[in-house]
Amino acid sequence: MTKRPNVLWIMADQLRFDYLSCYGHPHLHTPNIDALAARGVQFNNAYVQSPVCGPSRMSAYTGRYVRSHGSTWNGTPLRVGEPTLGDHLREVDARAVLVGKTHMTADAEGMAWLGIDPDSEIGVRVSECGFEPFERDDGLHPDSARQNWSAYDDYLVAHGFESENPWEDFANSGSDADGALLSAWLLKNSRLAANVPEEHSETAYMTNRAMEFMTEAAQDDRPWVCHLSYIKPHWPYIVPAPYHDMYDETHIVPPIRSEAEQGNPHPLMQAYLGARVCQSFSRDHVREHVIPAYMGLIKQLDDNLGQLFAWMDAEGHSENTIITFTSDHGDYMGDHWMGDKDFYHEMAVKVPLIIADPRPEANKMRGQKTDALVEMIDLAPTFMNALGCAAKPHVIEGRDLTPILHDTDGFSRNYVISEHDYHWSDMARALNQSQESAHTKMIFDGRWKYIRCEGFDPVMFDLETDTHELVDIGTSQTTAHCQVRARMEAAPLTWATRHHTRVTATPNVLARQSKAAEAGILIGFWDEAEYLDSAGKAFDTLTPVGRG
Repeated sequence: MTKRPNVLWIMADQLRFDYLSCYGHPHLHTPNIDALAARGVQFNNAYVQSPVCGPSRMSAYTGRYVRSHGSTWNGTPLRVGEPTLGDHLREVDARAVLVGKTHMTADAEGMAWLGIDPDSEIGVRVSECGFEPFERDDGLHPDSARQNWSAYDDYLVAHGFESENPWEDFANSGSDADGALLSAWLLKNSRLAANVPEEHSETAYMTNRAMEFMTEAAQDDRPWVCHLSYIKPHWPYIVPAPYHDMYDETHIVPPIRSEAEQGNPHPLMQAYLGARVCQSFSRDHVREHVIPAYMGLIKQLDDNLGQLFAWMDAEGHSENTIITFTSDHGDYMGDHWMGDKDFYHEMAVKVPLIIADPRPEANKMRGQKTDALVEMIDLAPTFMNALGCAAKPHVIEGRDLTPILHDTDGFSRNYVISEHDYHWSDMARALNQSQESAHTKMIFDGRWKYIRCEGFDPVMFDLETDTHELVDIGTSQTTAHCQVRARMEAAPLTWATRHHTRVTATPNVLARQSKAAEAGILIGFWDEAEYLDSAGKAFDTLTPVGRG
């Protein structure tokens, strides 16, 4: 290949790493994702920067930690001026294109303050997280004042699925024997077939839109990163036939939990367990009803990816396209007596990550697995490298994964970081936690997972002796645990004091600062001879400050 590669960046929403057969699920077979892993690299220790959609994605799109970009929760705008992957790629005449979800909220106040028209070219980029929106659909718009009518709604209407809210009534509802609508927002309806044929579902629709983009992009010489961002298997948990009844109770893996966890005296953990979603998923009949639908959604996704990959092969796109598959976070599904996400056990904060690089340099690593600690923010610098964009360590906090993909030296990480702002939640209200105090941070070094809980004792797990994270040793007084805890408590401080807001200090600016003397700014020199010894230049060529 002589031209720069393209990148197809596939992201599922709320997909657990262990619900793929290549990651060990015993009953849910995903042959197309497995085949991608067989021709690429499977990362076994990939972690997101927040176990929540919005902040996790904002970190992925900026290559920066949550504490750096500031979008700490769903609906918290990504501020105007925060550099994104798309901004960096445009500098080298490459495209960043969206097909699907971002969960990004535009900084409308910031744009108004700066006089940026939201409908202008710059305004659209700012509003779409730096992407060109080929197709933007965040889903999650039930019939309410917040409903966000999308192109997918128009598509459903055009195909005969007409209502006041087609997304809700067809893609995310089922029907009883009399044809009455039954919303999948109620978990009891998860095992119903969605009121839409599979070929018109959200997953199939986005797959087709990705193919349409690649067909159009073939007429453009510019390389691209296409972010194919699926809405599923995120709730509402419902899937079209035939996937709705492919799995049943016999295919459900037993929950990872212990009775002792329910008696954990940690106030924050008790508050989590008291939340409605955790109370619900701690009940076995809820798990048994929802998990088969969740598995069906993943199976449908795998089948659609199989169609997409086969089409790419036939059209010649695979030869020059790096394919990356991942998720924005996981889903508890009743493990640890919890539901949804929002904390830091492995099933919530660890995600699948597979990268298949078609370039010859990647041949040695095809079909390999790596246990290296990597973060979602590592994808941005990896894509930038592939498309010829210079590294920007003053902005990008992630680390280029190319050395792993090409089996060369240059990548290392001692720990991963994840953050959560829970000020919005029932937990914060139950604990009377203020906005500035309702946050947690996780640091994990591959064995010890330490979670700082502002205002409360830390939570800590030893994954070497406690693989399933069932025993909280955050307050253990054993000598070994105290020593580890002291080290883990210090590590986030070191991380937090690094530069992370110096996004305007470009290499040119830094170079000018190092050459200040050439502009006549002489600091600390006693006389001309001293400067000559230091700079090796004739003093006469300069015009120092104060010299006429």
